[in-house]
Amino acid sequence: MRDGPLIAPTVETLSERLAEVRERIDAAGGSADRVTVIGVTKTFPIEFVVAAQNAGLIDVGENYAQDLARRHDEAAALGVSPRWHFIGGLQRNKVKLLAGKVTLWQTVDRPSLVAEIAKRDAGASILIQVNTTGEAQKSGCPPDETEALMTQAVDAGLTVRGLMTIGPTGGGDPRPSFEALRTLGERLSVEELSMGMSADYERAVAAGSTMVRVGSALFGPRRT
Repeated sequence: MRDGPLIAPTVETLSERLAEVRERIDAAGGSADRVTVIGVTKTFPIEFVVAAQNAGLIDVGENYAQDLARRHDEAAALGVSPRWHFIGGLQRNKVKLLAGKVTLWQTVDRPSLVAEIAKRDAGASILIQVNTTGEAQKSGCPPDETEALMTQAVDAGLTVRGLMTIGPTGGGDPRPSFEALRTLGERLSVEELSMGMSADYERAVAAGSTMVRVGSALFGPRRT
């Protein structure tokens, strides 16, 4: 664990890091107008969110419901209004806390969540999280159940913008899981594929990702 307070990077530093991430996206076969960079601010103070928006990064991801709800209100009080993405495991009883504050719910993986989001945040935009690695401990809808869950979400009045996945736990080769999501997305004709984090976003972009969730590459090491 690092000692002392975490100091937000300057807008200039963050702009440079964001430019580097986008250059790597371009080199991997993506483009700035097609691949959305989501800054993951988990565990970082609200000043990091402010710096991100001032550097031109308007999409921000949070893993925990209480953190997103609090940061949303703190940011609004500071005159900052990023597009908030919920990217962590979601409990049904936390949906009410987040309703109206989330721009894109990225981790919808079961019928009960579809029903609850439709009830609390009518017309919300979502991604279906798919477990493309087959790990029993990992969240995500089984690939062969994805189409049915998408249909249920649309029938409930939600906007299904695409699919999301997380690469293998423990640093294994993520390309098979990314390619599996791309193949599924092509079959289901979805707009967005959210896959790739700081350690593997270039491989995700090469496989067709349209959203990458980047934390340490932008903000530096986080506290554990």
